[in-house]
Amino acid sequence: MKVSLSWLQDYVAIEMEVNKLADALTMAGLEVEAVIQRFEYLKDVLVGRIIEIKPHPGADRLKLCQVDIGSRILPVVCGALNIKVGMKAPLAMIGAQLPDNKPLKKGIIRGEISEGMLCSAGELGIGLDLSGVHELDSTNEIGLNLCRALDLDDTVFEIGLTPNRPDCLSIIGIAREIASLQNVPLKLPQYEIPAEKGDINTLSSVKIQDINHCPRYSARLLEDIIIEPSPFWLADRLISVGLRPINNIVDITNFVMMETGQPLHAFDFDLLAENKIIVRTASQGEKFKTLDNKEYLLTEEMLLICDGKQPVAIGGVMGGLNSEINQNTRRVFLESAYFNPASIRRTSKKLGLSTDAAYRFERGIDPFKTVAALNRAAVLMAKISKGKLIAGFIDEYPNPPSIQPINLSVSQTNRVLGTKLAAGQIEQMLKSIEFKVDSKDHDTFIISPPTFRVDVLRPEDLMEEVARLSGYNQIPTTFPHIPAEARTQGGLLALRNKLKDLLTGLGFNEAINYTFIHAASCDRLNLKSDDPRRNLVKIVNPLTEDQAVLRTSLIPGLLENIRNNIAQQTPDLKLFEAGKIFIAKGTDELPVETEILAGLWTGNRIKNTWYSKPVPSDFFDIKGAVEGLLSGIKMRDLTFTAMQDSQCTYTRFGHTAKIFDHGQELGLVGEIQPSVLKQYDINQSVFIFEIDLDILLKRIPLEINARPLPKYPSVSRDITLIVDQDIEVEKILTGLMDLKEDLVESLHLFDIFEGDSIPENKKSVSFRVTYRSSMTTLKDETINQLHQELSDKLITKFNALLPG
Repeated sequence: MKVSLSWLQDYVAIEMEVNKLADALTMAGLEVEAVIQRFEYLKDVLVGRIIEIKPHPGADRLKLCQVDIGSRILPVVCGALNIKVGMKAPLAMIGAQLPDNKPLKKGIIRGEISEGMLCSAGELGIGLDLSGVHELDSTNEIGLNLCRALDLDDTVFEIGLTPNRPDCLSIIGIAREIASLQNVPLKLPQYEIPAEKGDINTLSSVKIQDINHCPRYSARLLEDIIIEPSPFWLADRLISVGLRPINNIVDITNFVMMETGQPLHAFDFDLLAENKIIVRTASQGEKFKTLDNKEYLLTEEMLLICDGKQPVAIGGVMGGLNSEINQNTRRVFLESAYFNPASIRRTSKKLGLSTDAAYRFERGIDPFKTVAALNRAAVLMAKISKGKLIAGFIDEYPNPPSIQPINLSVSQTNRVLGTKLAAGQIEQMLKSIEFKVDSKDHDTFIISPPTFRVDVLRPEDLMEEVARLSGYNQIPTTFPHIPAEARTQGGLLALRNKLKDLLTGLGFNEAINYTFIHAASCDRLNLKSDDPRRNLVKIVNPLTEDQAVLRTSLIPGLLENIRNNIAQQTPDLKLFEAGKIFIAKGTDELPVETEILAGLWTGNRIKNTWYSKPVPSDFFDIKGAVEGLLSGIKMRDLTFTAMQDSQCTYTRFGHTAKIFDHGQELGLVGEIQPSVLKQYDINQSVFIFEIDLDILLKRIPLEINARPLPKYPSVSRDITLIVDQDIEVEKILTGLMDLKEDLVESLHLFDIFEGDSIPENKKSVSFRVTYRSSMTTLKDETINQLHQELSDKLITKFNALLPG
């Protein structure tokens, strides 16, 4: 909300310097987000004196002026009729930004150079007169900035209000806070109702059919009004807070709304059928055209203000085109009402129609001040529009609420806030913002909040008022009386953090995505119809279609990350994410939540440098990363088994393996199907892994087995076998270790070959076996014999051949 200091000074004497006042308001809970010098745009407008005027050779209505600004004399082309030699006037320099938001440029007008612009009051935004150049007092110094010459000094605060402070959505509300901060009185506007005639009750009536939506409706009537532009003081007040002047009647409703916080609406009384108002809810599917010339489809919980035949306004939100004030309006029916905040909020949100009135109604206004604001506006309208007030007012208020007092304990307040405030201090602070304070006993006050503080309902609300009025920065800093020891992280959290550290060490970067994904993500991953991951939890009111369901896989989010990075010319990526997936169980049950770790590798294995050629990453890179990761948590006996074709949905058959730990499946590692990548506009290979952390947590060894360093040397022997192409190397390695020969220390694969020298549908695999004894140095004869026996067993088990 914008507030002008010059407007505030009508209600409170401001003694504090501007920046200190902004700080004080912020510390009182009214955050000043910006401090703006309202006439900053006049910084390039100077006092100039016209020293010469000549006819324009190319235009009868233009003059060539020489304008002295002290430092130099500028040529200016001007068409105003009131200019004269010796006249002092505002000169906008090149680059000046006037209220029309167009920076002034050096121009050539009908062949003559013009290096500035002599301005009217209306062009400068300091008056309404557009008829000629604004004449300044002859005593003004030439070349002086116009703001200093005219003493134009007004500061505007932009205040960010929390939803619980609707009382401050008005100039008087902010002034009340400033009065309390400075301990000075608040000056409310004083007015007298002029002579009235007739009786409003004989001319009009109001009937509320739904008091839940509209608890109170007040109205007054004026006649013989004249619609014309507002006087400058009124237009200037509205402009200072960012509102656009329209005409004198509409501007008064906006002025009083900004002054008091009470929204008002003016109807053309002669356009109201049967000259009466009926407040009712809409019929389902009813249509209505508002002042912005847009038609809206209404629902049955929306409130309508109607005349004798048709709707004329959406209650609390916007008036209708069929009853707006126009140049022919002579009688005005003025509305001041209190509407149910929840009703207005629902209507405004459903229609997507946000107005200043709805903004205030939906937060809650003072239901007891409708008539006061009504009279204030009516008196101003009668004065400015030269109209006459019809005697009396209508005030339908069937069930006025009673004000419930609140008990406030001084000792409890100090205990909660950590302060040592005396009872007298608390009493004075609350009275400064118009709370009624009575003593119940030496420790307890009976507090009656003012009706404009609709947010104060319980003792804790009063404690908050005491805290902010005494100053949050005055509350001493204390520390809780608890041991400083930190708890050791346990379980899943500790595992997740450990894995994150390991993956970061392996060169991966963490991605954090929304838990919401596109509803079509399962189709994009080619998941089968009976896959549990198709049991989606749908979002009732998603922000976008890309966030319509809870994720059942982390892969869609990571693939989106790849697409976005490639679009930013970053094709080499190593990403991971740890988070929950959600599998729906039914409408009445909570989903199954599983903690998953997923990662991907795409692009080159290492960044392209001068000393190496680019090598694309492959399956064995991501597999090695998984082995390194799980080795970091002491899981070294992993096996990788090829997935069957029927199980490979979003990964490639023959390029995907399941990860096992002693027979327990942990996850998978593999290459993404090209058809899936196409769905995400990715044109390069992507390799992924997925690990179920809930299962992994249970598999981490609790004990670490150690053995002494070997005393005796090792002996290595190689073996080459020709086996069927579909035999996994992992099975051969496992088969050898399953023989449980004590002297076999380790083995690893060092070569695979397929080619012309190898029979069709066969492949050559070569292993290196390391033998070692913990008791003695091994002899060649012993090793050769043992190696031959192991080789024979492998040949038999896998129907293998020896080369050559």
